[in-house]
Amino acid sequence: MSDFRMRGRWSSYRPVLGGGFGSIPPVIKWLLIVNTGLWLLLGVLLRPFTYRGVPLFLALEEYLMLWPAGAYFWPWQPLTYMFLHGGFLHLFFNMLMLWMFGAELETLWGSRRFLLYYILCGLGAAAANLLIAPLVDQAGPTVGASGAIYGVLIAFGMLFPDRPIYVYFLLPVRAKYLIAIFIGLELFYGVTGTTDGIAHFAHLGGAATGLALLVMDRAGVRLPQLRWPWGRSPSGQASRFSRPAVTVQDARFTDVTDEESQESGSRTTQEIIDAILDKIGREGYQNLTDEEKRILNEASKQIH
Repeated sequence: MSDFRMRGRWSSYRPVLGGGFGSIPPVIKWLLIVNTGLWLLLGVLLRPFTYRGVPLFLALEEYLMLWPAGAYFWPWQPLTYMFLHGGFLHLFFNMLMLWMFGAELETLWGSRRFLLYYILCGLGAAAANLLIAPLVDQAGPTVGASGAIYGVLIAFGMLFPDRPIYVYFLLPVRAKYLIAIFIGLELFYGVTGTTDGIAHFAHLGGAATGLALLVMDRAGVRLPQLRWPWGRSPSGQASRFSRPAVTVQDARFTDVTDEESQESGSRTTQEIIDAILDKIGREGYQNLTDEEKRILNEASKQIH
């Protein structure tokens, strides 16, 4: 299930709507909070304040947005730019896409794996914008999570290619076709040098980085797990990428002992977890029963 040979069932893709904000996976939730919080801070709260005659929000944005290589570039900008947005609609649609397509990936992969994938896609988008955009005269300051989100789109299209996505809530289009259209348009606009204020090569860089990471994963090259400062992942779900190793010891006696009974129970539990993870791949996390969610949550506590 960790590679992109898995196929989703032909059923409409609907993100989980029940349960409120608390039902959103933890990394997605914090990304929504951080992106929205920074937009409110820079776009609303700091607007009345100035520093040496310069609006304070502009001074901060200058240091946090991604500038082309030169006098205004700083080493932290390839990371910080992806948490800034140019306006409410820019923020809204990016966060909507992150929630729609990222929530199921985090549930399937686990929070640490998803966060590392997201950050690397954002860094890949920044690298592409720094290296390629100046060659086609599209260099300029860049903000937004779109590059990282294009990596999320690539992963969703690879893992769930046959999921229909309802365009304008009416027209169902399979994920693999819709995402291919997105990538094709970005490539067309980037190559033709369309100056519409959109960093097309950042989008393509994020998608290319995501594709490379998925191919590496299929070839057996695993990314290292992030270590949380508090010692465990905030994820509430088990991940196929981070299963615990099961140590099997030789029995000391020929009769069935308590130790053997516990080991047999462990194997049975692992089979149940495998079946639940397979169901997530086929039908999505939202279609699990309450009991299946409880089992998965208990297993994730042992993993993390």
